[in-house]
Amino acid sequence: MNGNEGEEEEQPGFEIGLVVRNRILKQEDDNVDCIEVLLKELTHVGFTVEKVRGFTDGFIKLSATLERLGQAAADLQLRKPTYIGIDLPFQWEDVNAFLRQPDGKLFSWCERFRCYQHMLYGIRNRRQSDIILKLDGRELVWKIQEPLLKTLEYEGMVKHVFPLHDEVKRKKLLRSWVLNKRNFTNQDIDDMYSYFGLKIAIYFAFLRMYARWTVFPALLAVTVQLVNFGSMQFLVLPVFFTSTTLWAVLFFQFWKRKNYSLISRWQINCSVTAGQGYKFLGMECISIKTRLELLKAMGDRNREKAVYQRYEWFGHLVRFRNNSLIILGIVCLQLPFELAYAHLYEVLKSDITKFALTACYIILIQYFTKLGARVSVRLIKYENNENSQFQADSLVYKVFGLYFMQSYIGVFYHALLHRNFTTLRQLLIQRLIIFQVLENVLEHSLPYIKYSIKKYRDVRNKKHRRSGSGNKKVHFHSKVEKEYLKPSYNASIGDELEDGLFDDYLQLALQFGMIMMFACAFPLEFVFAAVNSFTEVRTDALKLLTMFRSPVPRAAATIGAWITIYQFLIVMSICTNSVLLVCMYDQERKWQIEPGLAGILIMEHVLLLIKFGFSQFVPEEPAWVRARRVWNAEQVQDACAKQLLKSFPSREKNSEEKKLE
Repeated sequence: MNGNEGEEEEQPGFEIGLVVRNRILKQEDDNVDCIEVLLKELTHVGFTVEKVRGFTDGFIKLSATLERLGQAAADLQLRKPTYIGIDLPFQWEDVNAFLRQPDGKLFSWCERFRCYQHMLYGIRNRRQSDIILKLDGRELVWKIQEPLLKTLEYEGMVKHVFPLHDEVKRKKLLRSWVLNKRNFTNQDIDDMYSYFGLKIAIYFAFLRMYARWTVFPALLAVTVQLVNFGSMQFLVLPVFFTSTTLWAVLFFQFWKRKNYSLISRWQINCSVTAGQGYKFLGMECISIKTRLELLKAMGDRNREKAVYQRYEWFGHLVRFRNNSLIILGIVCLQLPFELAYAHLYEVLKSDITKFALTACYIILIQYFTKLGARVSVRLIKYENNENSQFQADSLVYKVFGLYFMQSYIGVFYHALLHRNFTTLRQLLIQRLIIFQVLENVLEHSLPYIKYSIKKYRDVRNKKHRRSGSGNKKVHFHSKVEKEYLKPSYNASIGDELEDGLFDDYLQLALQFGMIMMFACAFPLEFVFAAVNSFTEVRTDALKLLTMFRSPVPRAAATIGAWITIYQFLIVMSICTNSVLLVCMYDQERKWQIEPGLAGILIMEHVLLLIKFGFSQFVPEEPAWVRARRVWNAEQVQDACAKQLLKSFPSREKNSEEKKLE
């Protein structure tokens, strides 16, 4: 097949931006000027290049034709689904055999970004000697087989490589996701997937479904709060608690089904990758000593088995050690600090003193949490995780432990130790409404503040030095410079393993834990959660489209570790609400197993049984997805069987020829 059909696809605009230093002096010989050499090499590998001069730096905008991206995908052996149901390494000559994306494009944004990276960092010095490059009197050596871009990044000539916003698509998403007054949660998720990639699209699909589902407990909470049920009033809170628990279990079971449907529609292959053992031949995560030991043992099955087992159990022990260190730090350092703050807040009478105490607490706890996150990142580097997604999940578990203690220990203190339900409700209102509103305001205002500071500090001063004038406004000659000055969409714990979605997921998980674990104490918190969820769908879309640079796409087909955290919070909510009901009905603190208290204990065990057994009634994978997966597996098996059958006669023929010789 030829690529004529592939060429009919509309060519994208500029998708990648490079930030380079502005030259003060232009070299007489363009063959040694590092910026000119970079431009020539980029053009040579197939990029469409446009150079823009800004106030502080220079910018290079890049795009590539579909054919060139296809060649890069073939070099990467990028596996893509075909029309016969088999995922095969991409070949440009057979482009018509591969399935298209929902938007009609051949490659998703994640795949295109991988191709761009391969093309950029594949520019190497293929001459027989080193090349001397110059910029503003400085000399640098481009060594043999060394990537040009890494050399320039190390020397500070190239400051940053980042994806660019597409103005046409960005405005379309603004109209459909932010400015659409009719559809609150019915926006086209395929547009989000095509523009931002898989991980962000999964987040918005989850947030949109969560917002829809919170309507039921919110309406139920209003009914519980406003309606007087007379002689049956004592059953209202147990029924409400049971209903919300069943709601949460059902929601996450149906979310898993939704997740399977989305990745099937987007043609994402979620087959289980090779385990740890096969990673030896791979790659970077193991030591050179272990790799050499495995290669020596490849002929001996017993030695090979011993190496694999030693590596496996050593990884388990390292993870156990790291988790133990984190838990020990939480119990010995963070827990006493949180209990001391909760006790002082209970004892102090002056509101001014409480406000000052809370301000100091917030400052100190933020520092402690960031310190714990940095320690977690360092510990994870020594773990034998299979890939970056496993590393990110391990980091999420560790950091969430810190935030769990920070967010809930004070509430537990007031609820279970003092049984002060008035203070408990005030604290829940404070955490859910006041702190949440302030956090949302800061979340959406800080990017603009950072952008403004960078704009008027760097750009304005540079313009003043050039022109000698002090104009009040700064006008950009290019949108790429304005976009570069926006902050990156990074996680608060660092961008090495996680992007800004970590903070969005964390905020949603902490809110979910708060409304579920203390549902009996303050049912109206579900109303706030519903309002906040509908608002988050639009504000998060607005934040990504206008306040940050275009995020680097990440290929995560699920919400990862967060689904386990949500399941943990559901189990915790069953336990905490059962204890809250006991505290409410046992005002005299006799702790006698009367019929009411016995009923609460039975209800707790029944809900736990439902929680862990409900997956048998609602399958995680829809029937049509399972049928398609089975059909694809059968196609692969048939193709492999036919290939093996074809090879048998040739072997027999070769053996006969050898006998004749």
